[in-house]
Amino acid sequence: MEKRRRVKRDLLKTRCFNLVLVCLERDQEIPPRPEPYDVCFYIVEGSGTFTVGDEKADLSAGEIVFAPANISRGIRCKEQMVVLGIQEPH
Repeated sequence: MEKRRRVKRDLLKTRCFNLVLVCLERDQEIPPRPEPYDVCFYIVEGSGTFTVGDEKADLSAGEIVFAPANISRGIRCKEQMVVLGIQEPH
């Protein structure tokens, strides 16, 4: 069986913010890890469990979650998912 890979595309980088589109397949995961920048995740399509620090939230299309810099964050997909990341420049 071929391993499915997530797709990440940088849409826009400015001095004020970055936009990143991430597409994931069902059951794919971005393991929790800290990153040195703030980010808001907007769920465009699908659903999954988002981890921010010690908290977990099940989110679906149309919802948003904020992850502050240097706090562990991760995603576990329940179904195919498209997420828009609005990041602090880095």
